[in-house]
Amino acid sequence: MVLVWVTRVVPGANPPLRPVARPAGRGAPVTGGGEHAGAGVLDRALADTVRRTGASAGGIYLLDEPTRTLGLAVLCGVPVEVAWPWRRIPLSSPAPISDAVREDRLVWVGSQDDMARAYPSTAATLPYRFALAAAPLPGRSRLWGALLLMWPASHPDRATRREQGHVTSAAALIGRALDEHGPPPVVPDRPRIVTAPEPHPYTGRVPEAAADYAERLPEGALALDLEGRITFVTSAAAAMLGSEAGRLLGTRPWQSLPWLDAPLVEDHYRTAVISRDPVSFVALRPPDRRLRFQLYPDASGISVRITHAPSPGGEAPAPAPVREPTAAAQVGRLYQLVHLAAAMSETVGVRDVVELVADQILPAFGADGLVLSAADAGRLRITGSHGYDPRTVERLDGLPLDTDLTPAGEVLTSGVPAFFASREEMARRYPEAARISDKQAWAFLPLVVSGHPVGCCVLSYEHPRTFTADERAVLTSLAGLIAQALDRARLYDAVHDLAHGLQQGLLPRSLPVVPGLRIAARYLPASHGMDIGGDFYDVLVLDQGTVAAVIGDVQGHNVAAAALMGQVRTAIHAHATAGAAPDQVLARTNRVLADLESDLLVSCLYAHIDLARGRATLASAGHPPPLLHRPGRPPGVVALDPAPLLGVVDDLSCPVTGLALVPGTTLALYTDGLTEVPGADVEETTAGLARHLAEGSGQDPEVLIDALIRRTWPAGRHTDDIAMILLRTTALPPP
Repeated sequence: MVLVWVTRVVPGANPPLRPVARPAGRGAPVTGGGEHAGAGVLDRALADTVRRTGASAGGIYLLDEPTRTLGLAVLCGVPVEVAWPWRRIPLSSPAPISDAVREDRLVWVGSQDDMARAYPSTAATLPYRFALAAAPLPGRSRLWGALLLMWPASHPDRATRREQGHVTSAAALIGRALDEHGPPPVVPDRPRIVTAPEPHPYTGRVPEAAADYAERLPEGALALDLEGRITFVTSAAAAMLGSEAGRLLGTRPWQSLPWLDAPLVEDHYRTAVISRDPVSFVALRPPDRRLRFQLYPDASGISVRITHAPSPGGEAPAPAPVREPTAAAQVGRLYQLVHLAAAMSETVGVRDVVELVADQILPAFGADGLVLSAADAGRLRITGSHGYDPRTVERLDGLPLDTDLTPAGEVLTSGVPAFFASREEMARRYPEAARISDKQAWAFLPLVVSGHPVGCCVLSYEHPRTFTADERAVLTSLAGLIAQALDRARLYDAVHDLAHGLQQGLLPRSLPVVPGLRIAARYLPASHGMDIGGDFYDVLVLDQGTVAAVIGDVQGHNVAAAALMGQVRTAIHAHATAGAAPDQVLARTNRVLADLESDLLVSCLYAHIDLARGRATLASAGHPPPLLHRPGRPPGVVALDPAPLLGVVDDLSCPVTGLALVPGTTLALYTDGLTEVPGADVEETTAGLARHLAEGSGQDPEVLIDALIRRTWPAGRHTDDIAMILLRTTALPPP
C-alpha cells in the first residue's frame, strides 16, 4: 500500500486547491531574478509553509519554459551545498518534483524504501531517511513550478488527508501569488536561503549562563549551523579535539581537523541535516584516542556531544573513518560524482549531455568554461560549449585530430589527460592555445570508449588553478562517464534523425486552401522518448467542393511505427482519390495492412466532406470520435459506431455516420494523446474540450487548435503523440 502513495494520490484524498493562509507581504510584483522586487513573497510563503506543515526543509522550484527545466529559486532548512546537485531538474527526468509538474498531481514519498522503488536514481544520490512531498504550483493559465517539502525520518510513511490538503493548499496559494505579481519570475543562479526555525525558549537572551553550564561539564560540546560550521565550542571539546576554540569557530570540523577529513564524517553530518535523525559515530584521533560524536539536529542547527570511547577489550583500535587528506576525494565530491553518474545514465541526446556537463559538472569543479567535441571523420567537431564567445568556438570547430594548436588532439590520440595550471604552463607547450581565449587554467580530458576515441572535454578556469591528485583522479573517472554518455547519445541522435526525417517526410508539408473551409492541423511528438511515433493526419481535395480529412494512430513510438504510418497514409490517399466511399477506404486499407503482415494495429477516422451539400460522412476504425460544435447548439462528441482497429480482422465492415454542416460548424479530429491525461477521466477531459471548442468558436482556427491542446496539457509535457485537425465551414463564395 505504501507504493501507492509514491506513484499516485488516492482519488478523493485531495481537497480543492483552496488557500488556508495568506502569507504576509503579498502585493509586491515578482519581476524575476535573484533579488527581484517580489522575491520576499516567495520567501515568506515558503517559510510560512515549512512552519505550518511541520516540515524540516522545503524549496520552491520555478519552471523555466525555454529550457524545460525546474530551477530551485528558494530553499529552506538545508544548505545550498547539499541541494546544489538538484538546483536544476529537467522536466523530463524521473524525479518526484518533475513528476508533480509533468503530471499535475501531488507526489508523496513516505520513506527511503519508497524512494528506492519509485525513483532509484534519486535514492542513489540521497541515501537518507526522510519523507517528501512535491506539489505543482497551479496558476490561472499555467503551472508555475512546484513546491517541495521534506520531513524528518520520524514522520509516518503515509500522509493523512489533512496533511495532503495543507500541502496542496499551500501550493495553490503560492501559485495564486505568482499570478498576481506581474511578469514570470526568473530562476536565480543561486537559490535564496530563508529560515523558519521554531523559536527556542532562550532566543535573544544573554547566553552566558548556558555557556557556563556547558563549560562545567566533563564532556565536550559544540554546535554546528546547518552549513556545518562550528558556532560554539567548549574548552573541553577543543582540548579533546586537539585544537583551540579560536581556530575552530567558523570552520567545518572535517576541514579544520585533518584527522576528521573522512568521507563518513561529512556523510554523518548530511544524514543529520536531511533526516533530522540523531547520529552517532566514533573517530580515531591520532595516535590512539577514540572519540564518540553524537549529533542532535533540529531546524536551527546541530548540537554535538563529544565523549571518550573505550577501545575494544584486548583488541587493536577498530578502523575508524580516518584518512590522510590525499587518500581519497572529499565526500562532497564523491556525492557529486555519484549524482552525475546517475544523471549521465538518463541523458538521451547529445544536447542532453552538453547541458548536463555545463549545468552540473562545471559548478561541481569550479570551472568557468567548457568545450565538448566529438571525433568525426578525422576532425574534432564541437558539439557544445559554455563560457566562450562564438568566434572562439568557430575557430576551434573542425580541428584535425593531429592538431598542434591545442592539446586536444594529442590528448585524444594518447588517451592521457592533460592539466595546465596557468597560462605560462600552457604557453610553454602550446603558445597559440594560450592566446585563443582569456582562460587561465585548463583540464583536457580524453573521451574514450573501449579503446575508441569519441571526443575531448575541455574544462577551463578564469584564474590559475593547481589540480590536486584528488581532482585529477575524479576528473579522469568523470571523463569515462562523459565518453559513454556522449557515444550513446550520438548513436541515439543518428537513429532519431533517421526516424524523424522519415516521419516528417511522410506527413503533409502543407494544408490545401479550400473555399468554404478553414483548416488548421498540428502534430506534436511525445515529450519524452524518441520524439517520433505513428500518429498521422491528412487533408485531401477530392474534387471541387469535396474534401477528405483523415487522422490515425499506428501503435508504437519507433521507426517501424513511422514506416507503417507512411504506408497506411499512402494507401488511404490512393483509395480516397480513386473515389472510394469512406467505409470502403478503410476496408481496402485494412486489406493492404493484412498483406503487409504487420504486428502493429492502426486506428483511423475518415471524414468525407461535401461543402456544396453541407454534409459530412464519417467512418471510424477504433478511433476516438471527433468533437462537434454547430452555431446556436450545444457542443458535444459525435456519436459513431466504430469498426475494429485496422489489422484486427481480415474483412472489415465500417458503419458510416452522416452529419449536417451549416456555416460556422467546427469539427475537431484528434488522436488519443490529446485526451488521455494521467490521473484524469477521459470522458471529463473530452467534455471539457468540447466546451472549449464552443467557447472559441469566434477564434481563428490556428489560435483555437493551440488553445485546445494547452487546455489538457498546460505544461506541454504530453506523454503520447498528438495529432489534430480543426475544420470550420464558412459560407461558400457565389459561383
